[in-house]
Amino acid sequence: MYVGNLDYGTTDKELEDLFAQEGTVTYSKVITRMDGKSRGFGFVEMESEEQAKAAIEKLNKSEFKGRTIVVNEARAQDRGNYSPRENNYSSRRESGRGDLNYKLRQLRKNIG
Repeated sequence: MYVGNLDYGTTDKELEDLFAQEGTVTYSKVITRMDGKSRGFGFVEMESEEQAKAAIEKLNKSEFKGRTIVVNEARAQDRGNYSPRENNYSSRRESGRGDLNYKLRQLRKNIG
């Protein structure tokens, strides 16, 4: 999942602890600049798709460290032509690519 509008002092552990309220966190990372300062967003992977959906439902637009955070399904950054986001989750599910954890793994590969 993508988590945006994070306080710049948020750590990986704080992000993990926030999402652990909704299930088992298998990965959490606050993205930083080259100088080590937070970019104000991060990614979280949950043990199951159901836990991820529950976390999105509960935590999106909630307050964390004095800021209203945004939590939604992570998606790969398209570096080519802009195309509107596909919202038909169920039709992509059969290929295995609609899985939230699959998408996060793909993002992690692209990030480095």
